[in-house]
Amino acid sequence: MTVRVTQSMLNRTFLQNLSRNLASLDKLQNQLSSGRKIAKPSDDPVVAVRGMTYRSALVEIEQFKRNVDEGLTWLETTDKALDEATNLLQRARELLVHGLNGAMTTEDRAAMAKEIAQIKEQLGNVANTAVAGRYIFAGTDTKNPPYDAQTGTWVNQNGQDILVEIGKGIYLPINVLGKDVFAVPDAANGIFGVLDAIARGLGGDATVDLNVQLGKLDDQLDNLLAVRATVGARMNRFELIQSRLEADEVNVTRLLSKEEDADMAEVITNLKTAENVYRAALAAGARIIQPSLVDFLR
Repeated sequence: MTVRVTQSMLNRTFLQNLSRNLASLDKLQNQLSSGRKIAKPSDDPVVAVRGMTYRSALVEIEQFKRNVDEGLTWLETTDKALDEATNLLQRARELLVHGLNGAMTTEDRAAMAKEIAQIKEQLGNVANTAVAGRYIFAGTDTKNPPYDAQTGTWVNQNGQDILVEIGKGIYLPINVLGKDVFAVPDAANGIFGVLDAIARGLGGDATVDLNVQLGKLDDQLDNLLAVRATVGARMNRFELIQSRLEADEVNVTRLLSKEEDADMAEVITNLKTAENVYRAALAAGARIIQPSLVDFLR
């Protein structure tokens, strides 16, 4: 049985095809102007979901990078503070060794005692080193100075690490507990206590055995070196993590670009093809549709 094709059917089919061609042109022009494969999630739900996944990953990576940067700043500041503390104790040791020389006069030793007191004061400033208003040797009690300059004593007893997240569910400490630096074996017999004893001994206090204090000072220097080694190892680890995060960021960005960014050469080629198809459809329609309708479309 032959199906009768009417002029109305031809017109409707032509307009439907023309509408599809226009939609294709619109999509390609949007891709060309935006540089993206899709304008809205409904254009391609799979691409949209993958894009959101990669964007979420980039947000996480950025946060981890900020955490690592904060950790490195904290550790670098700690290392500089420990370096200064080491230099101060080495100077104190030089003075003590000279003070043990029997040729030194009482006045010489008194002058050395004053310098030891100044070293202790400066060491107190080191102990109260802060980053952005947060005391680095105070554990999690970062708002209060761990060293009391008025009494010249170590007062912080906080033993909690400051942890930063450098990966999903992975936390690392960025601080060194001040009590492990300035209060070993305890606050009374730590660095400040040793310096007090040396100053008293050089000042003429016969109850102080300066040779014993020299041994204690060496122990404090050894402890400082051990703590610095720990800080150095942490810095190396944070730098490795920083490099890995930067590589991860590049890789995820590349995947996101591959998923969402349009291939401009392909888009331009497809756009030219779509334009040609559209023109051809118009030309064909001009021959099919009645002149009055063609005039109307123009």
